[in-house]
Amino acid sequence: MSHFPDLSQQLERELFPGVTLRTAWGEKLMMSFVRLAPGALVPPHDHPHEQMGLLLEGELEFTIADEAKSLRAGEIWCIPGGVTHSVRAGEHGAYALDLFAPPREEYKVKSA
Repeated sequence: MSHFPDLSQQLERELFPGVTLRTAWGEKLMMSFVRLAPGALVPPHDHPHEQMGLLLEGELEFTIADEAKSLRAGEIWCIPGGVTHSVRAGEHGAYALDLFAPPREEYKVKSA
């Protein structure tokens, strides 16, 4: 793998209706660029990976455990492993960067 991954060469993967991502990863960290269509929902779920994110564009309604917050571009979140969370995109959709440690094997996709 190159030290300079080309995100445009990564296959886009649909996680849920209206939610797509492209990923790049190293040995211990994964970056996931997520595009959410207006009103798209990532239902409640959890995973063992620690997750942090940055909202790059748009708005999100985020729920982590029992805490809910409306987020705008430039705001971040932190989700410990094993904690249930969900998100819904605002009326104009959203674009976000998620970081996972360790990398999520199921998100690794082959290059285009």
